[in-house]
Amino acid sequence: MIPLPGPYLLANGVHTYYEVQGQGPPVLLLHGGLDTIEPFRKSLLPALARAHRVVLPERRGHGRTGDLPGPITYDLMTADTIAFIEALPLEQCHIVGWSDGAIIAMLIAIRRPELVDRLVLISANYEPEGLRPELRTAIGGWTADTFSHRMAAAYCRLSPDGPEHLPIVVDKMKRLFLDEPRLSPADLGRIAVPTLVLAGDDDVVEPEHTLRLFRALPQARLAIVPGGSHELPLDQPEAVTALILDFLDG
Repeated sequence: MIPLPGPYLLANGVHTYYEVQGQGPPVLLLHGGLDTIEPFRKSLLPALARAHRVVLPERRGHGRTGDLPGPITYDLMTADTIAFIEALPLEQCHIVGWSDGAIIAMLIAIRRPELVDRLVLISANYEPEGLRPELRTAIGGWTADTFSHRMAAAYCRLSPDGPEHLPIVVDKMKRLFLDEPRLSPADLGRIAVPTLVLAGDDDVVEPEHTLRLFRALPQARLAIVPGGSHELPLDQPEAVTALILDFLDG
């Protein structure tokens, strides 16, 4: 599958880069923090696009979407994503989110449930303490040179802001990861749509936290994938896509 160059769409003041692949019921595919849509190309996208119209936006300060002045927060990225859904328009769609994308997916389902059909949450945490302590310690010391070679290389190659802006985005995202999100079990209980919770057995999200997330959601299924880390779609793409398609189309 050769991806077509995507257009930009102005949503909530953000010139948002996005791509669309496939035909069928719409799926909004949301990438992780400090990442881009690139990891989806050889992992989740090929199988999903065979049966669905898959829409892949890149958020502010990520990939080909430029950063804006001020902090990056989950509230702001959720507002951006809701505006993107309405501007495209997508109306009601499935949302598949990975890591930060999963957090934003949860917030959309809480705030605008009419926009969501089914929800897939991959490696999600609903509070910072859900991350393993060693990761939170590591995040505090991240620099543009140390946080992730794969993500840094993609940013430097794709960002319209140029490589020199990467340290600014890393600092914004460090604060975000250490301070947010702040969702309660009561908040999660407001997610009324069918939800699939996915995590790897070696994820940086604590297993007990994933279990609490699953138990707080009224209509949830849980799948822990053997041999999976926080990069679960890259570790086990066939297993993950099979679980997602069974859930979305079953």
